[in-house]
Amino acid sequence: MNKSGHYVYIIECLDSTIYTGYTTDINRRMTEHKLGAPTSAKYVLARGFSRLLYVEDWPDRSAAMKREYEIKQLSRQQKLELIRHKNTAE
Repeated sequence: MNKSGHYVYIIECLDSTIYTGYTTDINRRMTEHKLGAPTSAKYVLARGFSRLLYVEDWPDRSAAMKREYEIKQLSRQQKLELIRHKNTAE
């Protein structure tokens, strides 16, 4: 993974729902979600963190935020397909 500092990610919650977010520090953000830190997303705090499913690295904040919005517009099935496609390409 490149280290641009702008990441879009998808995580799975304990109730099997998925959450898409943006961060500048993927390791810090996953720790916040895992620990249930007050800085974690309300959605994840309410459902609990299970695992990181997907990460994209972007060159700047604008591009990453645009991509986060695009992913959030996808259906659950489309998001799962995106994850499957990335995992089979690696």
